[in-house]
Amino acid sequence: MTTQVISKNKIVELTYQIQNTEGEIVEKIDLPVSYLHGSGKVFPQIEAALEGKKMDDEVNVVIPSEEAFGEPQEDLILTFDINEVPPEVRRIGAEAAFQNDKGEQKNFTVTNITEDTLTLDGNHPLAGQVITFIVKVVSVRDASNEEILAGEPEGGAMPFH
Repeated sequence: MTTQVISKNKIVELTYQIQNTEGEIVEKIDLPVSYLHGSGKVFPQIEAALEGKKMDDEVNVVIPSEEAFGEPQEDLILTFDINEVPPEVRRIGAEAAFQNDKGEQKNFTVTNITEDTLTLDGNHPLAGQVITFIVKVVSVRDASNEEILAGEPEGGAMPFH
């Protein structure tokens, strides 16, 4: 049996972890997830690093903040009088969704609470950080015609983009 290598229109199954700027693991996926190689559903740097790899290969990919989750945007940090915020949101880490006048929704996370104010941040938690993906290839196979047309493996693709 020939070992399959990663190339366009291969279904790649992998596990990964993400480290932040300080080297702390902020996400770890041990249950394999899949994507269609060449579909643009993962960071282009990861696809490039995986090109030509095979089962059991591992790659480390460092992605600068501007190419990952961007720099923090000050206009996405909002401070409210604590009395204007519902009690169930008055805790660090709580999430609240806001809708703009175009009907677009954005999630914000409570990042700071004082006696009088509550701060919500709509930036991605890893905004402004260099991140490192440590990716291990679990399997590689040919995609079916249906998967190629759908742009993802049967059952859906993994969303780390």
